[in-house]
Amino acid sequence: MMVSTPPSGASPDPQIQSTISEIGNSFAIGGVFVEGEEVHSGHINSTYRATYELPDGSRQRYILQRINSSVFKDPHAVMRNVERVTRHINSKVLRVKKDLGGQTLNLYPARGGHFWTEGKNGGIWRCYNFIEGCLTYDVVENTRQAYQAARAFGSFQDLVSDLPAADIVETIPDFHDTRKRFERLVAVAALDPCGRLESVREEYDFIVDRAGVTSRLLELRDEGALPVRVTHNDTKINNVMIDAETDEAVCVIDLDTVMPGLSLYDFGDLVRSATSPAEEDETDLSKVCMRMPMFEALVEGFLDSAGGFLNEAELSHLAFSGKLITLETGIRFLTDFLEGDVYFKIHRPGQNLDRCRTQLKLVHRIEEQEKAMESFVRKVARGKR
Repeated sequence: MMVSTPPSGASPDPQIQSTISEIGNSFAIGGVFVEGEEVHSGHINSTYRATYELPDGSRQRYILQRINSSVFKDPHAVMRNVERVTRHINSKVLRVKKDLGGQTLNLYPARGGHFWTEGKNGGIWRCYNFIEGCLTYDVVENTRQAYQAARAFGSFQDLVSDLPAADIVETIPDFHDTRKRFERLVAVAALDPCGRLESVREEYDFIVDRAGVTSRLLELRDEGALPVRVTHNDTKINNVMIDAETDEAVCVIDLDTVMPGLSLYDFGDLVRSATSPAEEDETDLSKVCMRMPMFEALVEGFLDSAGGFLNEAELSHLAFSGKLITLETGIRFLTDFLEGDVYFKIHRPGQNLDRCRTQLKLVHRIEEQEKAMESFVRKVARGKR
């Protein structure tokens, strides 16, 4: 489970309580602040859960989040994207269901009128509703969860399929440009600023041997075969809220990386994050595998919700996209390790290298089953036509 809380009996950090209270009071939310806690999840932003007591004695929880401006150089553009996408989705859901019922992601306005506020010590903060009764998972536990996650991200793409990509700002240029990610790795390796290259020669050579695949989707995009769409761009399983009782997907979260992109980026990251049972920083690589039943569930779920608008080129590259995005993620972790761990949060030395190694192991496992994966996609796609 992604969301964690302090150990039972642990004393709340007074500084965190003060910060959460101050930021929370900047937003147009009701009630009196009761308590707050840090949510230890994700590699980028700082996230907190705040509890408020309402006049009737009931309690309401919210998510407060500070955007990492080192990663998102223009946090105001991020907020414009998030506001645009949540408003678009909620208006469509509301027309169908007549009631959002707390089951979609909503921004609360700050008291100054924007959907963000600036903290006393700087930084751009926002406030979301906390979706009750749901969990997030770092590792998919069963095929039902895999199906539901894929269906949720496919539904997300379907909901924004009529939102022009030109209306969304590219907040991280070339985010999924695997070719440029590879070129960046080569450049950093040449400099070797921390003297770490020789210790990762095997991983580096593994990536260099696959340099030829890094341009494939980009070339198809440039040829017009793959359309540019509004995509999530970070479709890890822990970005889907799953109902704790039914295991059904409720809501897609973490919209900071919503940008113009390729649908295959989203599906590929699902394959990367859902098919292996190993933790992202697992040190025992024997635990890393590509579980075909999980892949099959992802295909079924994604095509059940997104299959209606995907073209033939997108369908025929679904299996390949899993290998590509897994390789790209491994490239990113290795680049950060060589640079001295300056991008992704780490909690111990060598964590980014361990993250890299799990990705590269999964690439190898995907390659072993790639033909079978492609065959299954073709079978399901034929059934949907």
